[in-house]
Amino acid sequence: MKPFELNIRHLRAVAAVVDTGSISAAARVVNLTQPAITQGIAKLERQIGLPLFERKPGGMTPTVASELLAPRVAAAVRLMDSRHATAAQINAFLALARQGSYAAAAAETGLSEPSLHRAVGDLSLAIGHVLVERSGKGVVLTARGAVVARRFRLGEAELKSALSELALLEGREVGRIVVGAMPLSRARLLPAAVTAFHARHSEIGVGVIEGSHAELVGPLRDGEIDMMVGALRSIPADYGLAQTALFEDRPVILARAGHPLAGSRGPITRQAMTAYPWITPALGAPLRSQWQAMFEAAGAHPPDVPIECGSVMMIRQILLQSDFLTLLSPDQVAVELEAGWLVRVADAPGDVSRTIGVTTRADWRPTMLQRRFLAALEDQAKIITTSM
Repeated sequence: MKPFELNIRHLRAVAAVVDTGSISAAARVVNLTQPAITQGIAKLERQIGLPLFERKPGGMTPTVASELLAPRVAAAVRLMDSRHATAAQINAFLALARQGSYAAAAAETGLSEPSLHRAVGDLSLAIGHVLVERSGKGVVLTARGAVVARRFRLGEAELKSALSELALLEGREVGRIVVGAMPLSRARLLPAAVTAFHARHSEIGVGVIEGSHAELVGPLRDGEIDMMVGALRSIPADYGLAQTALFEDRPVILARAGHPLAGSRGPITRQAMTAYPWITPALGAPLRSQWQAMFEAAGAHPPDVPIECGSVMMIRQILLQSDFLTLLSPDQVAVELEAGWLVRVADAPGDVSRTIGVTTRADWRPTMLQRRFLAALEDQAKIITTSM
């Protein structure tokens, strides 16, 4: 079941009954008649397959299902911030936002283009703002439309979590966890955690979206991904994100097997650090800052960087064919080191390290299965720390 197959007003009614303790009080909160609330609750119970209340002479007693559902619904309604929008309108608008044209949105939803036009138009009237504008053969979101789309996605994420938690009550594991994978998580931490989680919860899909911090932070804040894993950043307090550290990663100086520095022992000298060209990420990347700090710790001026590259695959190939040096985490080239194609020249001078961890929305409330995935990450982080 998809979140917006459920009636939003009926969901609000359930939350109001749980909060107020009676249908009559809830009716005043959600502006529905008592019979409409009763019918709406009955329909929701048929859709989700679970009783939401126990009907007693003294009133409606919430079941475990409604106690799980109510706070998620309250959060979704607060995030979407629109009491006049229907589920059908929201679903149509989000499909249009994803696809960028009415034709593509119609293909995704199975609705006709006129139906989509009408739903999005009615939503704009309900909200009181123009949400989309024509652009060539497609449409683009207005500034207000982008804000509304983000709120609706966050509300949708809460309702998906609610459905996942309700399914667990019936002994079913449903849903999907979407993880943003930054470079330092892809070699060892995240693959191991995904494998361990899948072994225990094979019915739960795991989507991994690769990208840099800059590429993933927007989808995270919009609710399109559940968490980011990788090097932690300095984030403004008002950005709405929370970070949890897992372990410290220490990059090392690497080169090809047979490099003139390959057989060196002990700390690397300033002369050796500046005798060969370097390949590093561009200015502004955390690893580039670490590289500069390494030279400062060695009392040397950072040399010019003839090749700037953030792709580990590209860096590896260039190292194999040249006398370039680079600074990378050993985990990122574990296969190449084990095969003997690359060698560890030396540890980086100074306190060169990066904190690897998980970034989530500050107000994110993980489901039981999401908490278990986080636990799998923590378990693998402990293994990595032990092996360092």
